[in-house]
Amino acid sequence: MGQNIIISKQFKSELATAISECEKDKIFVLVDETTRDKCWKLVKDDFCLKGAQVITIGTTDSSKTLETVAHVWEALQQGGATRHSLLINLGGGMVTDLGGFAASTFKRGINFINIPTTLLAMVDASVGGKTGINFGGLKNEIGVFSEADVVLLNTEWLKTLDTENIRSGYAEMLKHGLIADEAMWAELINFDLAQPDLHQLSAMLGKSVRVKERIVAEDPQEKGIRKALNLGHTFGHAFESWALENNPILHGYAVAFGLIAELYLSAVKTGFPTERMRQTVNFIREYYGTLPITCNDYPKLIEFMHHDKKNRGNEINVTLLGGIGDIHINQSVAEDEVKEALDFVREG
Repeated sequence: MGQNIIISKQFKSELATAISECEKDKIFVLVDETTRDKCWKLVKDDFCLKGAQVITIGTTDSSKTLETVAHVWEALQQGGATRHSLLINLGGGMVTDLGGFAASTFKRGINFINIPTTLLAMVDASVGGKTGINFGGLKNEIGVFSEADVVLLNTEWLKTLDTENIRSGYAEMLKHGLIADEAMWAELINFDLAQPDLHQLSAMLGKSVRVKERIVAEDPQEKGIRKALNLGHTFGHAFESWALENNPILHGYAVAFGLIAELYLSAVKTGFPTERMRQTVNFIREYYGTLPITCNDYPKLIEFMHHDKKNRGNEINVTLLGGIGDIHINQSVAEDEVKEALDFVREG
C-alpha cells in the first residue's frame, strides 16, 4: 500500500479530512518542547483537534531513547488510549521516528499521522515507514517498518526554522538529487542556501519527496534499491554517533559530510566524474563548513561503521554512484579506503 503523502495547500481542511478518515476514539498529539511552543499553538484551536491530549518530550536527538518511548506509552495508557486511538506526531524527524515507533508498538499498533515541521523530516524521516530510537549509543538501533496513515507536508512550517535546520534538511534533498538525475542535481547545487527562497524550496521539496516515494514503493523493506537512500549515511551515521560523544551535530550536517566521503569513494572505485564530485563537495563545504575530526578519531569512526545495520559479516558496506543517478548498492570498502575518504573529508 502506498503511503498517503499530501503536500498541503489547505492545511487546516486537509488535517480535518485526514483525522476524519482515521479510526479514533481519542486523539493524542506528540510534540517536543520546541514544536509545542512554535507549532502546536498554531493548530491547537482547530475544531478537529478539540479534546486532543498533548504529550511532550525533550527536543534533541538525545531524547530518542527507550525511556522517552516508555514515557509516551505511559501517557497513552494514563490518557485512556485504546487500540482505536490516534496519535498525531507534530515535529521534526526525532518526533516522527519515535512517535511512529510508540504508535506501532502500543497495543500492537494504533493509527498515526505524521505532520513533519522541519525540512529534514519532510524529505526524509516522515516518508517511507522507518520508525525507531537510538540504543546503546547507536543511531536508530531499535525500530520497525510502519507507515503513517497520512503524512501531511506543510511548507509554511519552514518559516519557523533557523538556517541550520534548513541546511540540515537540504542535505537529504541533495542526496535525492544525486541518486535521481542531472537536472535535479543541478537545480540543487545552484540554489542559494545563504538566502533560501522558500517558494522555490517548496517546489523542490515536492520533487525530492517523489524520489524517495518512488524508491520506497519499489523496495519497502530495504532488500535492494532502497539502499540507494543510504548514500552518505554509512559515514554520516558514524559522524553523528561520534559527534554525540563530543559536540552533537544535526543529522543533515552529518549526511553532508558523509556525502563528501562517499562521493570521493565513488570517484575512486566506481568512476563517478571528478568534476561533479568537486562541484558537490564545494557546495557542501561552502554551506556546511568542516567536521573537526582528526586521525585519532579514525578507529572510533571505523568502529561505528562496523555497527551499521547495512553491513554483512565484518565488511563495511556503502552505496556508491557511477554517475548522477547511476546507483551501485552493496559496495564493500576496506578500512584503508575508509581512512583515505576520511582524509579527504578533513582536507576542508
